[in-house]
Amino acid sequence: QVQVVESGGRLVHAGGSLRLSCTVSGLTFSRIKVGWFRQAIGKEREFVAAISTTGAITNYADSIKGRFTISRDNAKNTAFLQMNSLKPEDTAVYYCAANYYAGDLNEREDGYAYWGHGTQVTVSS
Repeated sequence: QVQVVESGGRLVHAGGSLRLSCTVSGLTFSRIKVGWFRQAIGKEREFVAAISTTGAITNYADSIKGRFTISRDNAKNTAFLQMNSLKPEDTAVYYCAANYYAGDLNEREDGYAYWGHGTQVTVSS
């Protein structure tokens, strides 16, 4: 059974930092890509970042480029999203998603078969 579990979300002040974690079980972690998406209240879910199997290739949404960093530790079956210089508009539920890597890190949700339940990030002004 595949499980994708996010953690690390909480309330933080604007300008602060958070690191989200995503642990995946039931898949061969070293063969999967991992993506982060987010959904704010009243908005559609949007792509945030993605990382290839070794971490050599990453893709970021323009809205967070330079502030967020995606990484992974294959020995721990865990991916991370380091978020710095947080803004109130970063407030959202953050979802981790995974799928076997086929050479693409596109921003489409249908590129990911396995999803977590999300972790809430709230940035106060």
